[in-house]
Amino acid sequence: MNYLRFLIPALFLVSIHLTAQNERSEGKIIRGYGPTFQITDPDIKTEIDSVFKVIFDVSESSADKSLMNGQLETAARFYNMHAKAGMKAEQLKVAVTIHGGAWQDILTNKAYKKLYGSNNPNSKLIEMLSEAGADIILCGQTASFRRIKKEDIIPEVKIALSAMTALLQYQNNGYRFIKF
Repeated sequence: MNYLRFLIPALFLVSIHLTAQNERSEGKIIRGYGPTFQITDPDIKTEIDSVFKVIFDVSESSADKSLMNGQLETAARFYNMHAKAGMKAEQLKVAVTIHGGAWQDILTNKAYKKLYGSNNPNSKLIEMLSEAGADIILCGQTASFRRIKKEDIIPEVKIALSAMTALLQYQNNGYRFIKF
């Protein structure tokens, strides 16, 4: 029976340690968005002396227009997990193309409210991604098809001829394409 007095607290401490390893934590670069897990001693080591160039393609939005687009938050997770691994923001070159069904995610709060009755849940994230250095790119073809006016677009968003053009040009400049 005496051994139980030591075994139970030891098991409790082990369970706290294991639970703590499985909790997401806020990132260092995009605070409030893109929480990540700490991965200790991965088999494939992160090359923390490299420069990572990535372009994400976002063509779908949340069905519930009061919720943020989880595909946009992927860019925040990319920044945060690599910062947690030891990389600096300057080493992370990020771009995001927005087109197709994600067009409304780049609207100003005023324009979004006209359509959905609430502020754009993506606007703060887009601002923060831009502040971190990310290029947020709206497909010009989508903008024209949807008749989106420049004044209805979040100021940090850039317009390209098309998402295809932006994807091609960024890849030609060393960015790696990631589709989620």
